[in-house]
Order: sequence, then structure tokens, then C-alpha cells
Amino acid sequence: MARNTDKCRNCRREGEKLYLKGEKCFTDKCPVERRAYAPGQHGQKSGARMSDYGKQLREKQKLRRTYGVLERQFRNIYAEASRSKGVTGERLLQLLECRLDNIAYRMGFGASRAEARQVVRHNGVLVNGRRVNIPSYHVRPGDTVEVVSKAKEQLRIKAAAEAASGRGVPEWLEVDSKGLKGTLKTIPARVDLPSTINESLVIELYSK
Repeated sequence: MARNTDKCRNCRREGEKLYLKGEKCFTDKCPVERRAYAPGQHGQKSGARMSDYGKQLREKQKLRRTYGVLERQFRNIYAEASRSKGVTGERLLQLLECRLDNIAYRMGFGASRAEARQVVRHNGVLVNGRRVNIPSYHVRPGDTVEVVSKAKEQLRIKAAAEAASGRGVPEWLEVDSKGLKGTLKTIPARVDLPSTINESLVIELYSK
């Protein structure tokens, strides 16, 4: 299989919450809270010092799993970031954040990125009034993303939007939680993105 479907196992392997299971990640039922060690037979044993390559690989895997992209997709995104103007690491994160499935998640159209991706694939999202079912679609500043009328009645989407509204949405987005509609105001700056990600390690890995 291309994907490891045990999302909680992925979080435990990376040693932190990647928020892959929606609301469960915000409760005390989260396995990262209950079993704060790596999965597997030797997970509780303290291993040897990790090499520089090991640190770079783990950071790349964490970033890939966080945004739910496969290895080939991730390499293509890195290649695009390296060709772009600006800092490659920052551009890499910006390209990942501007994917349609991630924007839908940030706006609260899904409890997790995987759920938001499913909403997109099932023709549940409009971009500037046009139906788009490609999760990797690049959303640009000024684009409006909206849940289609029929999908607005789904309880899971309503619940996800309400939960996201309670936690707050990023400043670089403008969201109408009740109308299930939002706009990408601007491309997020590095300070607006997760501080737990060390993208320089990923750049070092691919620069070899």
C-alpha cells in the first residue's frame, strides 16, 4: 500500500501531534498523550543518537505525513519550490499550505486534511464558483472557496466548521463559518506557519 492508514501510529512515530484524526487529536484519547513513545516492539527503548541524515529524513516524513502527500508528489512540490524566487524552505511550506485540500481544512470544511480531501474529491467544493475536485489544485490570493449547496447540509461538515471556528482560523484566511465560504487573502508568511516544522532539514536532505 502507498499509505499507512494508521494515522495515530504516524503521529507517535514522529513524536508529536500531526492532527491527522480530527477532533480526537484535541482530546485526552489521543494516543500521543497516552503513549508518548514510538510504536513497535522497541518503541519504549531509548535508541542511539540519531545521525544528521536520520534527522533530515524524519523531518521530511513528518512534513509529508502532515499534509498527506506521497513521496513523488512531495518531490514535485520541492522541485517547484526550488525553482521559485525566494527562500526555498518557505516556498515549500507555502505551496503545501495553498493546496486546495489544505485550504479546505484550514477553513473548517473537514475535521482533518484527509476528510477535507475527501470533500474535495467528491465534488463538494467550488473555487470562484467553479467545481474543482483536484486536492492538489493551487489556490491563489483572492480565490474564493465554498462548499456546494448540497454538501452544506452534511452534519460532519457543519460540525467541522463549528469546531474550527471555535479554535480560530489563520489570519491569512477570511472565513464565513455559517455560510461555509472563505477567501485566501494572502500567501502565508513563514511566521504564520507551524513553528514545529524545521524545513531547513528537508532542504538539506534534498540538496545532497
